[in-house]
Amino acid sequence: MNNVTFLSPVQAQLQLVETRLQAQADDRHPDLRAALGQILAAGGKRIRPTITLLVGNMLGAPENKLITLGAALELLHTATLVHDDLIDGSLLRRGMPTLNARWSPAATVLTGDFLFARAAKLAADTNYLPLMKRFAETLAVIVNGELSQMFSARGVVDRENYAQRIYAKTASLFEMCSGAAAMISPANEATVETMRKFGYETGIAFQIVDDILDFTGEQSTVGKPVGSDLLNGLVTLPAIYYAEAYPEDEDVKSLADGGWGNQDHMQRLVESIRKTDAVKKAMEEAKDHAGRALQILADFDPSTEREGLENLVKYIVDRNV
Repeated sequence: MNNVTFLSPVQAQLQLVETRLQAQADDRHPDLRAALGQILAAGGKRIRPTITLLVGNMLGAPENKLITLGAALELLHTATLVHDDLIDGSLLRRGMPTLNARWSPAATVLTGDFLFARAAKLAADTNYLPLMKRFAETLAVIVNGELSQMFSARGVVDRENYAQRIYAKTASLFEMCSGAAAMISPANEATVETMRKFGYETGIAFQIVDDILDFTGEQSTVGKPVGSDLLNGLVTLPAIYYAEAYPEDEDVKSLADGGWGNQDHMQRLVESIRKTDAVKKAMEEAKDHAGRALQILADFDPSTEREGLENLVKYIVDRNV
């Protein structure tokens, strides 16, 4: 599906979000301005502000607050990527050098900190305290999830552990995008909660598909070496399905004892997973979440924005798998 089908209704507003993002380091150190320019030049589809704009427009949120919120949430996402790339030692993102590929760890950390601060400032500019609380809580969930992944997820084959990780990593911010957009609209509390659930289901589907692409995609498309999750000790849904079906596989059994550190064994495990229906089952699970997101939207009146959100959900589960 051509992603223009969900971007079209908010194309002009996305440009305003982009301008707001670019302006965040205007009066700062020249190197900081250059760093922000480099980070934003790496692009991305701006899925998160697109959700924010589509939901907000559908519910009648004021445009100026919506643009500010979209920029705040994309900047929060960008800040997490800066720190993630440093933590993971990633030198490329979307085919372009990461910040830590060019700068010292200290400078990279400080740049991420600056982006978090500017994201919080933008969120505060909505002048709505409950939204600021939700923003802070979301950041805490993301950071706690990263720490949990670092200290208690390596080699763990467990569905509950996986569900908690992908909620913290991705779905919590998707929830924030859709829920916060509803919060600054004339919508009632029930609608805010409904849109939060929409973000949750969409975010879970998005991350499961990302994890599937780690097995099926090409490095140039995925932006990292295929199979890199397992090499980092992270057991995602396709590997969980495989482990449940083949618990006696020696490579599966080795995970708990640090076997994920053996590149040859993990490459063999990736190939084994590809030969079974584990990826197909994981995709069915992603589509179940996408289906629930679409069902939530079905209760809203037909509109260009609702159609855009529906197309976005469909795009998420159709991505080059």
